[in-house]
Amino acid sequence: MNTPAQPRNPLHGITLERLLTELVDHYGWEALSEHIPLRCFSVDPSISSSLKFLRKTPWAREKTESLYLYTLRRQQRQSQGRS
Repeated sequence: MNTPAQPRNPLHGITLERLLTELVDHYGWEALSEHIPLRCFSVDPSISSSLKFLRKTPWAREKTESLYLYTLRRQQRQSQGRS
């Protein structure tokens, strides 16, 4: 039983901090707050304060993870279209 527990889960092994950092790098705080209207993304945003909120708020974390997965799929489609 040495198989990975979640081999097809794209979030497996990705920390919430890495996920949020990649979203901020890709969208920026302003666009991120437009996609997901959370106060922690729009009022004096920071990675640490957003992480605290997302860890305590499951529905907000789910929205953030969904946007991350959407962004990954879109980037994969764009890179396949260029090849």
